[in-house]
Amino acid sequence: MEKIAVIVTLCCLVSIASAQLKVGFYSSTCPRAESIIRGVVQQRFNRDRSITAALLRMHFHDCFVRGCDASILIDSTKSKSSEKDAGPNLTVRGYDLIDAAKKALEAANCSSTVSCADIITLATRDAVALAGGPKYNVPTGRRDGLVSDVNDVIDLPGPSISVQDAFAFFKPKGLTLNDMVTLLGAHTVGVTHCAFFQDRLLDFQGTGKPDPTMDPGLAARLRKICGTASRPLNNDPTVFLDQGTSFAFDNQFYNQTIFKRGILQIDQELALDRSTVPIVSGFAKNKVAFQQNFANAMMKMSKIQVLVGNAGEIRKNCRVFNPRKPKVRRGL
Repeated sequence: MEKIAVIVTLCCLVSIASAQLKVGFYSSTCPRAESIIRGVVQQRFNRDRSITAALLRMHFHDCFVRGCDASILIDSTKSKSSEKDAGPNLTVRGYDLIDAAKKALEAANCSSTVSCADIITLATRDAVALAGGPKYNVPTGRRDGLVSDVNDVIDLPGPSISVQDAFAFFKPKGLTLNDMVTLLGAHTVGVTHCAFFQDRLLDFQGTGKPDPTMDPGLAARLRKICGTASRPLNNDPTVFLDQGTSFAFDNQFYNQTIFKRGILQIDQELALDRSTVPIVSGFAKNKVAFQQNFANAMMKMSKIQVLVGNAGEIRKNCRVFNPRKPKVRRGL
């Protein structure tokens, strides 16, 4: 009963937030907000198409810890470690793009107006569209969180878990199984380090053999990149999660998994688990259906536990909390 109550509470929080977020929230206070952010993203995408995957990962990691409140952007201090320094977030990147967007907004007569949480959400939306993904309106009006604690980063699914274990992370956020399969489709433009799947190439689950659910030809090619027990590498290389159209936001990720070419174990499991096979098959056949579902799932995720109204703050610098105003003592 307690777990059900938590899920219902989170769903209610999403509904309440949805009522206070709206498309065009900054139309009167900062009319050019979205175009300014889009311009910054366009400039970066022109020289680095991998920024789409970077922003998607940042947005996901932010929303799954304390909600979409930009707490992932806070820098650690000597006395306090922030979310940014948690293990799963050490390879998150794109912070400089968020800084650039915030700086441009602050310089455009929009000082302390547009939240860092909305910048992440809008920048991710724009990067997806530039990579060939869906274009969709994003309700705005989020505010920035006042807490960022390294110890809170416990709600992120790992790369080597089962579908049902992965869904246990998504369901409490008010997301469905279809939402999960859809959001994992973001791996169509992602990369991963060899360390996250190397066991599949050499010693899967202690068998001393490669994972039989991975195409042998792909496994052989990945061993050349990632090394073997007799030929270890000093570094930890990265590989594309979609070995076909690595920078295009399309549905080929699902086709890759059907042909046993999923890189991460969880990606391959999507095409093997009875509960998700029909979803994967449908998206593999229908790019439009995938992109429509992706837009809907992203909008849904971007409303997880958001702060609105007078909650939180609007940071002037996305990396640090605003200085606290001293309390005024009133005389008798």
